[in-house]
Amino acid sequence: MGPEIAELARTAGTTMVTLMAGQAWESAREGLVSLWQRFQPDRAQAVGGELEATREDLLLARQTGDADTESELTAEWQAKVRRLLVARPEVADELRRILAELNPHPAEAQSSVEVRLRAEVSGSGRVYQAGRDQHITER
Repeated sequence: MGPEIAELARTAGTTMVTLMAGQAWESAREGLVSLWQRFQPDRAQAVGGELEATREDLLLARQTGDADTESELTAEWQAKVRRLLVARPEVADELRRILAELNPHPAEAQSSVEVRLRAEVSGSGRVYQAGRDQHITER
């Protein structure tokens, strides 16, 4: 169950930090706090405060373009969730349910599209290729 717990914790931590900056933040916060309330009630209030502090840090990091802080916050929540899962393995099913509610279409969200790009240039020609958005500013 070790790798399974680690993967679930990674998914949960990443999902929570991602949702902190979006419209689903309140639902995500309520879901995680209720999880702690149910399985470690003495920590639930602290977890709620930690989530709020993390959200403030995340929003500031995004405003300033600080990708390192966002990665650190994600790692912190992955670790917190992993420790909860190790201490209380029965949390796993409830956590999966909460994640499914937050992302009701996981197959669509995780689907990928194969993009193949090919270009030939000669002389002083230029090629700009992108698998998604591309912004070019030339002067």
